[in-house]
Amino acid sequence: MAEISAIEWTDSTWNPVTGCDKVSPGCKHCYALTFAERWRGTSGHPFEQGFDLRLWPDRLRMPLEWKKPRRIFVNSMSDLFHQDIPDEFIEKVFQTMSYADHHVFQILTKRPERLLDWALDRYTNGRTGDGKQRWPKNVWIGVSVEMQLYASRIDLLRKVPTPNRFISFEPLLGKIKLPKSKLRGIRWAIVGGESGWKARPMLPAWVQLLKDSCDDAGVAFFFKQWGTFNADGERVGKKKSGRLYNGREWNEAPGVFQTVSA
Repeated sequence: MAEISAIEWTDSTWNPVTGCDKVSPGCKHCYALTFAERWRGTSGHPFEQGFDLRLWPDRLRMPLEWKKPRRIFVNSMSDLFHQDIPDEFIEKVFQTMSYADHHVFQILTKRPERLLDWALDRYTNGRTGDGKQRWPKNVWIGVSVEMQLYASRIDLLRKVPTPNRFISFEPLLGKIKLPKSKLRGIRWAIVGGESGWKARPMLPAWVQLLKDSCDDAGVAFFFKQWGTFNADGERVGKKKSGRLYNGREWNEAPGVFQTVSA
């Protein structure tokens, strides 16, 4: 779950946890919640419980069974740092990722406070010792930032003891101004508009502001999609609005992602 992903910046998804709770405006029209709730009450379906939080221990070894290297988005249907996921279960997820070092794993969270506390208890940028170890080189950690109000998530991400950090500005819901110092230590930025029948439009000026910030800070820029509304603010649907920005696709990514493919 799933062998192949339609998400442009990954190859596969792996969901050892499903279900979540809304924490900020970017969650308002959550695609995962909408999908999961369609199946609530359907006996035997993986989302029989809807979008209620559920741990799946039987899925922990799944990436070890995928022999060909790929980019794997972890918990596309949840948030690994949700407050109700036990520390011990998160550790098991990290153990699998560490063992499956032929893959590159990508984790996104809107809960950087817990991420940082959890990471600092277990990982170090300096000498190992006192029970701490180095962050797995094949694990990328990121935060979602949908508007200026939540840019502080980036500050917490930058304190996580890893060199592999990225940001998802999706759905981008407003203008975000980022000084160069704010992006120090960030290697990748993904920008995208919202899709779905209740989608909110994304303005081209917001995209350009982030692109300028990424260019200034040397951060790889990936434009994922316009979403339901195109660059002119017309509701045309995700497929028609496409992925072109300023007449081209922007698929920049750190070099490690260029050598891993499903």
